[in-house]
Amino acid sequence: QVQLVESGGDLVQPGGSLRLSCAVSEPIFSLYTMQWYRQAPVKQREFVASDGADIHVADSVKDRFTISKDVVKNTVYLDMNNLKPEDTAVYYCHAKPEVPYRPAAWGQGTQVTVSS
Repeated sequence: QVQLVESGGDLVQPGGSLRLSCAVSEPIFSLYTMQWYRQAPVKQREFVASDGADIHVADSVKDRFTISKDVVKNTVYLDMNNLKPEDTAVYYCHAKPEVPYRPAAWGQGTQVTVSS
């Protein structure tokens, strides 16, 4: 079972930056699309960005957030710039299988709070 561990969440002021990391337990990038989701209080979990055959970023964070991955370190990153209070949420890493018979996986989440 693939395991994902997020880190990097913090309290940051509006306009600030953070880098989230998702450490993956095994080399799966050729078999999975790696994604970031977020969930704010009393809201549904929403898609933020993905890095697979292509890179996709939600319109709400486009031009501010960047997804990338380090194949050697088995780590996925989410670089977040010009953070806004509405970016406050728990951020989750998700591994979406692109081949049959491989299970999906979620991390435990990391809290990002944007507040002055």
